[in-house]
Amino acid sequence: MSDHTSTVSRPARFHLAQLNVASLRFPLDDPRTADFVALLEPINALADEVPGFVWRLTEEGRPDATGMRPAGEDVIVNYSVWESAGALWDFVYRSPHLEVMRRRRDWFRRHEEPHLVLWWVPAGRIPPVAEALERLALLREQGPSPRAFTFASSYTAEEAAAAG
Repeated sequence: MSDHTSTVSRPARFHLAQLNVASLRFPLDDPRTADFVALLEPINALADEVPGFVWRLTEEGRPDATGMRPAGEDVIVNYSVWESAGALWDFVYRSPHLEVMRRRRDWFRRHEEPHLVLWWVPAGRIPPVAEALERLALLREQGPSPRAFTFASSYTAEEAAAAG
């Protein structure tokens, strides 16, 4: 008889969705935005390959979603789903993506209100863009909650599930 205890890994019940919006200072075809446009493909390719990545919004026939403007004509969206908050954090702050973020003021206007929202979704579910925009509006109107939060004011998947 062995006193070794084995553990069985359970599949994740929830994934973390994130939406962030950015208000362009200049059109994407403006030379002042050229560096950002040039970085889109390699940074998106990196995201697609990092551990914990699940999905990101793209347009049909394009590797990104910069032509979609569901939040306004001068606003681009970045919308993705991750296995965990840690996986998203590592990509955002511990990969070459951080260097792009450090230059964001070159290309985007400063937002007075929240521009990033996080929320938990059942694993395997990709919420529509309209839901992502609703979560951002909820965060802006009511502040952080288990239904719409930020890295600085995060909630666990269990807290979100309990809140309904």
